[in-house]
Amino acid sequence: MSFDKPLLGIALMLGFCIIAPLGDAIAKLIGQSVALGPMLLVRFGVQVLLLLPFIALSLRPWLLSPRALRLCFLRTVLHMAGIGLMFTALRHMPLADAIAIVFVLPFINLVLGRFILGETVGPARLGACVVGFVGTLFVIQPSFAEVGWFAILPLMVAFLFSGFMLITRHIAHETDPIGLQFVSGIMATVMILPLFALGAAAEFAEFTWTLPDIREWSLLLSVGALGTLAHLLMTWSLRYAPSATVTPIQYVEIPIAALIGLLIFAELPNALAAFGMSLTIAAGLFTMLFEEANRRRSLRALPEPVPMQSVAE
Repeated sequence: MSFDKPLLGIALMLGFCIIAPLGDAIAKLIGQSVALGPMLLVRFGVQVLLLLPFIALSLRPWLLSPRALRLCFLRTVLHMAGIGLMFTALRHMPLADAIAIVFVLPFINLVLGRFILGETVGPARLGACVVGFVGTLFVIQPSFAEVGWFAILPLMVAFLFSGFMLITRHIAHETDPIGLQFVSGIMATVMILPLFALGAAAEFAEFTWTLPDIREWSLLLSVGALGTLAHLLMTWSLRYAPSATVTPIQYVEIPIAALIGLLIFAELPNALAAFGMSLTIAAGLFTMLFEEANRRRSLRALPEPVPMQSVAE
């Protein structure tokens, strides 16, 4: 479990890319009728309830060291803030546009992984992430013209999640993924609850509780379940591969989000945004092929095993 396995990390990140935009689409649906506070509370409360049986029945390690607990707290704050801003952006923006803008994230992670974690970053990876970053700028421009400053929120989400993923990578080898998500869910739920009292006192509508109806409850629970599974897959992917390897794979999330947006919301990106998305997708595909080629070269470079007969002689 402590050795890097890039292909397994890539496969787990691909699972994240399928589940995460589906959860975002449901959040976009429910965001028009439910305030932000209840959405966040149910999102993290469901995370705790779903993981509790795994903790209780499998006796998985969930108690963290003081150092890991401090980092987990910071990770949880970044996670809450990122999800809150993303839920807000989805109220005003097309699904695929919001997700595509977040894809400045691999560029940020590339720099952080190189200078903070000491991960190897070659010119090919750097070039792919620069192309992806340029593609993101093409998406921001038409989105900003249509919705104004709300188009900047996904960019802020990218910075928050870059810190989130950096901390996840930093403690992934010393924590159990399910235990880490369980503790993080408890922390988030405890931090969100007092905000309702503050919201009521300040008459802030986003943190006032109104009882959802049956449809809203089902959608809220779905957001929590899909979000929990998606971030477990992300945590596992970072356990097996460097962040500079797996984060560009998230580019696959863009066409999936575009398809979901078309089917559910009848949304289509305009020509400039579509061009930017194409650049980011191309950068992600290049990175996947580059990593596979590196893996094969490494295998060919391994020394041949010495036959037992030769050893005996």
